[in-house]
Amino acid sequence: MNPQSPSGAENGARIQGAGLYENASGPGPRLITASTLTGDRVINRSGDTLGEISEIMLDVPRGRVAYAVMSAGGVLGVGKKLFAIPWNALVLDTDRHCFILDVPAERFKDAPGFDKEHWPEQADEQWHRDLHAYYRAPLYWE
Repeated sequence: MNPQSPSGAENGARIQGAGLYENASGPGPRLITASTLTGDRVINRSGDTLGEISEIMLDVPRGRVAYAVMSAGGVLGVGKKLFAIPWNALVLDTDRHCFILDVPAERFKDAPGFDKEHWPEQADEQWHRDLHAYYRAPLYWE
């Protein structure tokens, strides 16, 4: 078991909290539908709200979650910036029903982001390597 992973997950989002995820459609929190998690807040260790999960991206050939898409900013959906967050950089907090990302809010000023019209190229391995390095997360496929 990974000592930094309360749930024992080596390459996935870690889980903390005592209870089951209340709105889970499945036997969560270890097995949960992706739609249950979309809309969840993403906060940092200081309690700052960074954004919310808008999509969960799957690497179908590898059978793994590649990253979560966090949306932040904007007004009424206009001007929102999207951020790819490595799945294994997130901690699912089942008590507070949110994700924790151990990154200060000001780090997003320089974070690699994109808009809904210009998604990153999934096949670009260097993009994934740079993304995981930015968040100091291990590559999800290793």
